[in-house]
Amino acid sequence: MKNNCLFVPKRIALFVLIAFGLGIPSCAIAAGSLYSVNLRYDAAKAVIPADLKADEKTSNAIITIAEFTDTRQVDDKKIIGQVTERDGSRVPVFPKYVIPTKAVANGIKEYLKKAGYKIADKLVQWDLKEETIPKRTGKVLIGGNIEELEITCERGVFSHAYKVNVKLTIVFADSAKGKILYKSKVESLLSRDDVSFSEEWLGEQASTALGDAIEKVFQEQALAQKIKEAIAQ
Repeated sequence: MKNNCLFVPKRIALFVLIAFGLGIPSCAIAAGSLYSVNLRYDAAKAVIPADLKADEKTSNAIITIAEFTDTRQVDDKKIIGQVTERDGSRVPVFPKYVIPTKAVANGIKEYLKKAGYKIADKLVQWDLKEETIPKRTGKVLIGGNIEELEITCERGVFSHAYKVNVKLTIVFADSAKGKILYKSKVESLLSRDDVSFSEEWLGEQASTALGDAIEKVFQEQALAQKIKEAIAQ
């Protein structure tokens, strides 16, 4: 019985530690008026274009990913959406484990690993300018901006309306030459009604839209060619 009594306080303490690590306001925690979701792209089921897949010439070169920059025009960049409850109240949605700038970068890492490339473990910092390309960061450097990232849900009696908008700018650079190779803008919109509602389901919708945006970037044949040319040099 004693162990069961200790279980709830331990869970509360763990949540508080995670929340403060992400910078979630203490007032929101105290009121219990927030949702926290796992924003994570899983590349396990991704279909990699044939012209992007690594070959003998490119599989050993290292690609480095930079943490993305959050350029969303919002007051609080820790918030990634909101849920409108049945009574009309609006509850903010926060990322549970990883901030958006790292979640996007980690998603690209997973996608390129699936494509057969070696990816540097550590994320670097880069402001997307040629003159500030980090030295010794492998053959290719990839960074970008988060222009839009929002999940909303309007809860109903019998179903719930989900909407997700993800808009990214992604920049590819030749690290050795200190030159930008390619810039791309992508957008992913998801809209669906579903009878299910939970924090897990909210996270799945956001992660699906993020994955769709990442996969769209690498569908461009010209990009695959530039990456391989930079690596092969």
